[in-house]
Amino acid sequence: MIKVTVPQGELRHMQGNAKASGKPYSLFFQTVYLHTLGKDGKPHQFPEKAEIIVEKNDHGQGLAYGPGEYQLHPASVYVDRSGDVKVAPKLIPLVR
Repeated sequence: MIKVTVPQGELRHMQGNAKASGKPYSLFFQTVYLHTLGKDGKPHQFPEKAEIIVEKNDHGQGLAYGPGEYQLHPASVYVDRSGDVKVAPKLIPLVR
């Protein structure tokens, strides 16, 4: 299990046109802190800051996670069409 701390519900919005296709895009990012392990299997002393892309509602607005403790949902990890393992973070509340 990977613990994720969400410090606040603020989002960063990025939009534009894709270089390759020219199609418009709109993404919402949220800052989170991941409690990860080192190569030795021991927890890092401090959580690592990262940004995740959050889902949008029916009106195209980002759906921020509220402040709190979460964990990665098992559906966050998937195998893409090339057979590579990928991660698209989806968070669920941490149950203690």
